[in-house]
Amino acid sequence: MTEQWWDDSVREWRSGRWSLELRDDEFADIAYDGRVVLRSVRAVIRDRNWDTASLIVDRIDSSDLALTLHTHSEGLGSDLRGIVRAEVRGPGRLRLVTDLESVTAFETNRTGLVVLHPPALADTELDIRHSGDAVEHSRFPARISPHQPAFDIAGLSWSHDGLDVEVRFAGDVFEMEDQRNWTDASYKTYSRPLALLFPYPLAPGERVVQSIDVSVSGIPATRADDPVTRIRLAEGPAMPAIAVSSSTAPDPAPPTFDAARRTGSWPAAVLVELDLATRNWRAALGRAAASALPLDVRFVLADDDPTGIDDAVFALRDLPVARVTAFWPTGPARHVSDLEAIGLLRHALTEAGVDALIVGGVRSHFTELNREHHRLPRRLDGLVFSSTPLFHSLSTAQLVESLPMQRLVATQAVELAGGPPVHIGPISLRPHFNDVATTPPPMPAHDDLRNGYGPALLDAVDPRQSAPELAAWTVASAAAFAVPGVATLAYFEEWGARGIRSSDGSARPVLDAVMALAALSGAPGLRGDSPDGLVWALGARTADGDAVLVANLDRRERRVEIEVPGAEPRIADVPPGSFLRL
Repeated sequence: MTEQWWDDSVREWRSGRWSLELRDDEFADIAYDGRVVLRSVRAVIRDRNWDTASLIVDRIDSSDLALTLHTHSEGLGSDLRGIVRAEVRGPGRLRLVTDLESVTAFETNRTGLVVLHPPALADTELDIRHSGDAVEHSRFPARISPHQPAFDIAGLSWSHDGLDVEVRFAGDVFEMEDQRNWTDASYKTYSRPLALLFPYPLAPGERVVQSIDVSVSGIPATRADDPVTRIRLAEGPAMPAIAVSSSTAPDPAPPTFDAARRTGSWPAAVLVELDLATRNWRAALGRAAASALPLDVRFVLADDDPTGIDDAVFALRDLPVARVTAFWPTGPARHVSDLEAIGLLRHALTEAGVDALIVGGVRSHFTELNREHHRLPRRLDGLVFSSTPLFHSLSTAQLVESLPMQRLVATQAVELAGGPPVHIGPISLRPHFNDVATTPPPMPAHDDLRNGYGPALLDAVDPRQSAPELAAWTVASAAAFAVPGVATLAYFEEWGARGIRSSDGSARPVLDAVMALAALSGAPGLRGDSPDGLVWALGARTADGDAVLVANLDRRERRVEIEVPGAEPRIADVPPGSFLRL
């Protein structure tokens, strides 16, 4: 059963010098002579809220020259039927095509092919062929680009790793965005341009036909394989505190939870998001406050009564508050704690006599922090943003590949903070709210928590929450995020479907990982880079000696050598999907 939870279903297809992995409806790791040229090509169907309909593969036809998926969509009111195909067109040439027909009327923000380029192309020279055949010389962004790095794309060409690659697009106008903003390991080339109105209608019988032609020449550069994975850890500032989000699950709380959750100094704080437009925000605060632990409070202001924050802050009196911020739910500063939101918060804190650290940032991904940080006021006590690896795709490959991108967003966030500490959380597998929805979120119908709140009202549960491999992923995630300047990492919820414990209070495997990370908190840190994004390590210099955690997200066992200043290297064989304490 664990394999169903964690491992993607993978089928390999080869044709001459071309190969790819079929992962459900996705052509992944499209390679030439064993070198990945495109991270992925797939057909996507997004509704008016940017939610993604499922593309079901009914039948697969495979030959030496072509791989054809016969598909239909399900969910979100969509009903599209057709094919997605990869076909060899000659030496060094591959065509990827989709032909989908809408059976019913459907409003969509995007339907068509999406191409993902690997992040290894960062800072590589790029030629962009526009629809008028003019060529623009550019580069794949090195730093995470807040906005689209390329528009009006008819073709792209670049050279990397000994290969010259050209990609031509047909069927629509394409553009590119830097998906590393969402911790996706890719640059994404997609249609239709975002400057056009959306949603747009697909009429019954209307077809979406698009193709991508890939041409490759050259000989891949040779690489040396080392049977031992070597990671060097350097001593640095204290390791981040480990926090947890308050449970958003429906009542009742597990009876054993109160006694079970207090172990040593963990958690350092309980993060609670309170939407002041809901009926049960007071109940949500009460649940979080029952922990008697420091609270990291995130207010979502009510559009129709922004001064309602006065009563909300008054409710914090006599509670231990670690830090507090406020976001707008709509408008030009949507999901951002801009000058006005922080002004309302400062006034409310003064009036209520509550002394707390005031932080700011975004309620959502690093994306919005990267784009909207100019809206943040000065003199904040810290910077906040959340992280959700399974935003654009639900594959386990997406989850694992997000780890090196977490290192990038953490590093860039520390630079944006310019001195104040960075607090990352909520960190969850799936979004804790839909930040791109064009319709209002579901609202609780009661003043209490009988139905839960926030994420509990969404389809936001992931079965991998209970997978043993999630423990290794969490250790690796902390190793990626814990750059100097990051002060807190808030993983998952206390209990419930998104929790480190289930709704009956029993521990999930991931609890072992967060406890191991909490044991490193506050001690001088040992940090290093991952050589391949699959094996990660971190540690701390504690009173009992150096403590090191090493995680392996590969599908095979890895022999790992960890080098720590002033000590002999440590060597361990780490099983796939697991972590070890050294």
